[in-house]
Amino acid sequence: MIRTHASGGDFGRLRAEFALPESFGPDVLAEAEAAVLDPLASAGGREDATALPFVTIDPPGSKDLDQAMLLERTAGGFRVHYAIADLAAFVPPGGALDHEARRRGQTLYLPDGNVPLHPPVLSEGAASLLPGEVRPAVLWTIDVGEDGELAATRVRRALVRSVEQLDYEGVQAALDAGRPHPSVAVLPELGRLRRELAVRRGALELQLPEQEITGDADGGWVLDRRPRTVVDAWNAEISLLTGMAAAQIMLEAGVGVLRTLPPADAGSVEWLRRSAAAAGLGWPAEQSVSEFLSALDPGQPVSMAMYADTTRLLRGAGYTAFDGALPEVATHAGIGGPYAHVTAPIRRLVDRFAAEVCLAVTAGREVPQWVREALAEVPGHMSVSDGLAARVERACIDQVEAWVLAEHVGQEFTAVVLRAEETRAEILLENPPVMAKCAGERFPEGERIAVRLTEVDVEHRKVSFERV
Repeated sequence: MIRTHASGGDFGRLRAEFALPESFGPDVLAEAEAAVLDPLASAGGREDATALPFVTIDPPGSKDLDQAMLLERTAGGFRVHYAIADLAAFVPPGGALDHEARRRGQTLYLPDGNVPLHPPVLSEGAASLLPGEVRPAVLWTIDVGEDGELAATRVRRALVRSVEQLDYEGVQAALDAGRPHPSVAVLPELGRLRRELAVRRGALELQLPEQEITGDADGGWVLDRRPRTVVDAWNAEISLLTGMAAAQIMLEAGVGVLRTLPPADAGSVEWLRRSAAAAGLGWPAEQSVSEFLSALDPGQPVSMAMYADTTRLLRGAGYTAFDGALPEVATHAGIGGPYAHVTAPIRRLVDRFAAEVCLAVTAGREVPQWVREALAEVPGHMSVSDGLAARVERACIDQVEAWVLAEHVGQEFTAVVLRAEETRAEILLENPPVMAKCAGERFPEGERIAVRLTEVDVEHRKVSFERV
């Protein structure tokens, strides 16, 4: 593995370039400190669910823990208990915290530390579902049938206590050893059922390699592929299930905010079929895009190229608020149905408001006026922050790629051709896992080729390759 140990390899210049906030204002911090003095003071009326053995599953070292789960087998299928951090218990509507959260939109993650949506005293402390701590939560209880279909949903405020903080690889290892944590022992069974349903309803899962930046013992940075276990996919299905239940509640009530993506047009799907044919992949006419993608082997170069091509079908995602008439587009084509963000309020603004809608509707109450007023603004806040988050993430990866490759100009590498054009292609190096543009001709999409690193511009975060 190629590593970088460049001195001064920090992200301060990048933070300045994007004008990322370095801290919170004194009014925001004062309001946060006041909110955590006695976070359970307003616990009256909350259900006491502290006896339920919730666990969290997050990357190692995470402190901003939004979700805790407990999965059970029932006579009729499964019961999902999903506790979500209750940020509304700490963020007064219209206050300094609320205004700052709307300005930020979401937590931004950089290799040398994040730019949080909320002050750490909340996001990594009083609001986080840390193990052994009693926390206010929005508690979802979702009943699922033997077939994996959503059967019933109950949402209310509660007090919860996580009994253990788990990570993906640890859960995977415990399952492989036949010693799963009792709270998630049925995750494989339920996760597989939900994945099968996702394919049938047309959900698109693109298993492109995820680039991951980590620090090393010498103060440098390592660029690697993030290992993706099946536990990642199963865990995601629990969050997706909850988001789909939330969307159903809001659509039936005629008020809320959805995560939407219009369906791909017939021309784009036909173009993808031609790409598959050119790559020598059989795709029966009666088989959907979702079914075709699910049958691919993620480890094969040709599969990676097809995943890259499929991103063309997933353009136009956004947030759609409504109050009264239902929106023209009320589904998310990548998920295969209506969907809403409600499971990450510590890290994402929209979830707090969507959760308040669901709590009010399921309790038979009017949606609070401050929530209705915010619905019109939230999609705009999220659109701006989504764009910033994508640019910051790409810039961080580009910077580390440049640092990693700075001393290797002229060296040859093996790469997979993801997308090909007449005189250039998008490639993925196998080691280190760098995604870049490559000059040349007649690129064989979905195949391995040899490329040469021709230039590295650390200052502008650019690397250039040519086909050998």
